[in-house]
Order: sequence, then structure tokens, then C-alpha cells
Amino acid sequence: MKVIYGLDKIKKIRKAVVALGVFDGMHLAHRYILNEAVKKARRSRGNSVVVTFYPHPQKEKSLYSLEHRLRLMAELGIDICIVIKFTRAFSRITAVKFIRDILVGKIGAEFVFVGRNFRFGFEAAGDYKLLEKMSAIYNYSVRVFDIISAKYGRVSSTYIRKLVTSGNLKAAQELLLKPVSVLGTVIKGISLARKLGFPTANIDPHHEILPPSGVYLVKVIFKGKIFNGVCNIGSKPTVSENKKTTGGERDKHVEVYIFNFNKNIYGKDLEIQFVRKLRNERKFSSIKLLAEQIRKDISLAKKILSSRRN
Repeated sequence: MKVIYGLDKIKKIRKAVVALGVFDGMHLAHRYILNEAVKKARRSRGNSVVVTFYPHPQKEKSLYSLEHRLRLMAELGIDICIVIKFTRAFSRITAVKFIRDILVGKIGAEFVFVGRNFRFGFEAAGDYKLLEKMSAIYNYSVRVFDIISAKYGRVSSTYIRKLVTSGNLKAAQELLLKPVSVLGTVIKGISLARKLGFPTANIDPHHEILPPSGVYLVKVIFKGKIFNGVCNIGSKPTVSENKKTTGGERDKHVEVYIFNFNKNIYGKDLEIQFVRKLRNERKFSSIKLLAEQIRKDISLAKKILSSRRN
């Protein structure tokens, strides 16, 4: 997938089938729109194009970072993604001007795919009705996608964020069509886990939404390969009792012990997929007891994996 950053780098795209939206959740409703855009582009021998915005126009916390979203879009077969930086100046562009100068003038959209609840332009004045009205003037077609409801409720990024932060990973996974996951960069830690015999990778998450504190059985994806492991999310109360925290997402540490893995991966990106919560985070009276519990966590995780294979 080709990624274009910024309006000044856009050139007209041949037979552009444009999916318009933030797509911050990449959930089943988003995936349906993007899959349909890919199908339409292939049938018309054109190009599937996503036009998205960063940072989030409503300043919402994202389920997926921009990089993570781009990876998922590429997996769906999108040809081109145009990332428009959402600045104060851009926010003042009217909806009509956005359609005329950007969708049509710069990109050359022949088809526009959009969700029924998506708004755009200055003061969010633009919607699918305006897109349909102006399609007759600028000679493009519009396909509008209805809001989807599932077993757990209306499918939206806002709802899924609540599911993840409350720990309902099963429901979130059904709406995301994949396990809840974190993409992050491996950074240096204090190396305590290594001294205890469990070398962990400390993760700096690229996005802000994390499951509740606790210990999880996880899948770790690194360079296209899948590994099993145990991940801890939390404040490390046993070794951090003197550290002041605010209790927010930024105070949470994320570290993962990857089974049968012995590589130097500092500075590399990992995707951590949460399979199942093993226990809540808790404080131990000694490092020795913490080490014993880590051994139990690993043993339980491997037992669960073994039972799944049998």
C-alpha cells in the first residue's frame, strides 16, 4: 500500500474509489466499508483509496495508532492511503471546498464510500447528504453505509473503547474481528525481570487505549511471526512503591515475556494481542514471591495453550 502524507503531495489518481473517514477503530463496520471499496476498485480496474485524518478530529483516544491502522488497511488490500494532517487551518476548510478542491480537484474521486454518521468540513457541516447533492455537479458516485448493530450493541469506536478499558476483551474482539492488541516499540527497562530469570520486553505503546491492569496470556507478532507469551500491564507495585503516579494510562507499564525467544529487539515494533486475562496485578511483599508468581503465571499460560491445542 502506498501512503501519501499531506495535501501538497496528492496527485490525481486513476479511477479512484475513495473511502472517506477516520477509521480509528478498524472495526467490523470500518472493515466492511474498506473491503467494499477494494472490491469496487478491482471490478472497475481502478485504485482503492482511503482518505483519513491525523490526529483525530474530535481529539478522541484512538484504539489504534496511525501506524497500526495503516498496517491493517494494507492487510485488507487498500492500494493508497492519504493521511491528511488535521490542523487548525485544515479544520476551517468548508465541506464544499473539501469536496471540490480535495476529493475532486486533487484526488479525482470517481466513487466515494462513506458511513452514514461521518461528518467533515468546518464545524462538521458536511455529511453524506452533501456528498450526494454535489455528486451531480462533479460527476462522482456515492455509496452510503448504514450504522451496524451487533450482539453487544451499536458498532462504534467509542463503544469499543469502553469495552477495552472495562476489560470486556471478548466483546471487543467480536467487533474488531481480531483480538484486542497494542502496537509498541521495545524500550530499555530496569532489567529486574531479566535478573529474576524472565527477560521481558518493555513496550512503549503507540496508542493510548490499554486493557485494565493485570497479567495476560498474549500472542506476540514480530516480523510476521507469532509467538506466545505473558504480558503485564500496570504500575509494578512491588518495585515502584516510592514512585508517584496519577493513575492514568501514561503511568501504566507494559512488558511482555515471550516464550522460546532470545533476540535483541530494542527499538523494534511488536504487536501484542491479548488472548485471556490470567489475574489482576497485585503487590508482593518480596521480590522472591513476585518471581514465584511469575513462574505460576507462565505455567498457567502454557497449560491453557496446551489445552487449546488438544
